[in-house]
Amino acid sequence: MNNHPATALIAEDEPLLAQALQAELARAWPALRVLATVGDGASAVAQSLQLLPEVLFFDIRMPGLGGLEAAAELADDWPQDTPFPALVFVTAYDQYAVQAFEAQAVDYLLKPVQAGRLQKTVSKVQQALATRAPPAIHSGVTPDASLDTTLQQLRQLLAATRAPGPDSGPLKVLQISVGTSIRMVPVGEVLYFEAADKYVRVLTADHEYLIRTPLKDLLPQLDAQTFWQVHRGTVVQAGAIDAVSRDDTGKLTLSLRGRPEKLAVSRLYSPLFRAL
Repeated sequence: MNNHPATALIAEDEPLLAQALQAELARAWPALRVLATVGDGASAVAQSLQLLPEVLFFDIRMPGLGGLEAAAELADDWPQDTPFPALVFVTAYDQYAVQAFEAQAVDYLLKPVQAGRLQKTVSKVQQALATRAPPAIHSGVTPDASLDTTLQQLRQLLAATRAPGPDSGPLKVLQISVGTSIRMVPVGEVLYFEAADKYVRVLTADHEYLIRTPLKDLLPQLDAQTFWQVHRGTVVQAGAIDAVSRDDTGKLTLSLRGRPEKLAVSRLYSPLFRAL
């Protein structure tokens, strides 16, 4: 590891828990510098991009963006000449979620944080930082290996936390309020869904509707083989994708049959289009 002290950012919406974690970190890793403590996912992304810490402690449940979603958004905008931070998730999830984290080799801390468990996490993170190599950059578009691994882990974790229940099937019809009536819109006619504040835009070839169901609640009801998430706020019907293009910076955009707009693909979901 470099001679300079490692740096970290804590994202935790409960101030007392954030203070407790910082106090425990001071005992377990005295040389660690905590650059900032924030209370929501959007601030975690913004502050991380500004401060570029080497370690992130993200609470899973936060207002707005949760820890997984914040990490995914951060990965999309992280500068490619800087290794992506080591991620540690703080969670009060049940055993099923814990197994998902263990399967992806992502470190996690259960609330309330225990000193012995934190010491193991600190050792693991220190080892990861010590063996980390600077990313190899080719034409300014190739992410570092640590980011590739992190993106794969995040994709699997997001899929696990959004999986539908065993008795539920894919949604077939959307009931959408339009004025004083309810439109019955077959899900198969939807070309893409897009998050918009407290609503979700539902786009067909000829119409646009608004529904109040958050995208994160709608996702488990959709057939994952038919509807692909390509961005934190965008889910497209795979069969409606007409073309995928890459610009000079490596960013991907989609064009759909029946819609004029171009849709951005985040770094997290770009492996869906491996041919590029």
